[in-house]
Amino acid sequence: MKKLFRVKFNLLQICCLMLIFVLQSTHLNAQASLKGLETELSRLADLSGGKMGIGVIHLETDQRLYVNNNERYPLASTYKVPIAVQLLKRVEKGELNLNDITDVQPKDQHPGSGILSNLFVAPGVQLSLRNQLELMMILSDNSATDICLNAAGGPEKVKSMLKKNKIRNMSIDRSTISLIGDWLGLKLEGGATSNKEFMEQYNNLPKEVVMEASEKFGKDLRDTATPQAMAELLQMIWSNKILKKESSELLVDIMSRCQTGEGRLKGLLPQGTYVAHKTGTIGATTNDVGIIRLPQNKGNVVVVAFVKDSDLSVPERERAIAHVARSVHDYFLFQ
Repeated sequence: MKKLFRVKFNLLQICCLMLIFVLQSTHLNAQASLKGLETELSRLADLSGGKMGIGVIHLETDQRLYVNNNERYPLASTYKVPIAVQLLKRVEKGELNLNDITDVQPKDQHPGSGILSNLFVAPGVQLSLRNQLELMMILSDNSATDICLNAAGGPEKVKSMLKKNKIRNMSIDRSTISLIGDWLGLKLEGGATSNKEFMEQYNNLPKEVVMEASEKFGKDLRDTATPQAMAELLQMIWSNKILKKESSELLVDIMSRCQTGEGRLKGLLPQGTYVAHKTGTIGATTNDVGIIRLPQNKGNVVVVAFVKDSDLSVPERERAIAHVARSVHDYFLFQ
């Protein structure tokens, strides 16, 4: 009887050892394969004409990799993602309601992307906070962004939220009007005629002043992040760890309707691929960050692509981002 027990026990030990060996081999193979993807993404990053930082997290398996993650990158309009999170946290606390009406005044008009300036022909436009959130995330409207940032409690509240949730190496510091002004070397103010005045001031600036401001802006650590910081923020949104389920689903749904940067993350993906994302562009910076849904129940993957200091045209930078997204898509689909 004892001998039989020893034989059974030895067989159990052998089975356990074999299972451990298989699991370790699978893990090592996955790591080696992921290393191959990292090598490919590093090669593609060179196509950006500058420095490209990449963050990738497969949400179901938590496989992750980062390329050029030791530097901070200007967030540009991707900084609207953490602003949206802080705004929704205030809604969850009952401090705000998305149905609250905001009185949009001519002074709220800012230069840059967006459509709100077209509404100021008739002063006193009223929009709900949800309308402003959607304008900020779908059309990247800068006027709506500063209204949302103010409703969120300002940059300090956004930074405090990031710190509390252990999102390191990401900083939100300025309003969009201040950020654009610093990039151009101009003191900008809002107003019904701000776009016209902005163009007049900009056209009168000496070229060396513009170049000096742009160079200084590129070295400024304000409103910057690492790819890892943004990737982890998107992961927390998706997994309902930073917002409640209802708020997370709302934000992801809004991001899935983003109408900017069609040639970036979505540029080379199969037609109809679900992508919830947010783009950003300023000067030598071109970004896109988001979540790609894979076919055949292969899960969802976060892809962050930050490009800075590029001397290529925006379409060329976008093409580099598109190649990165397609490589990540195919890797997790076919591995």
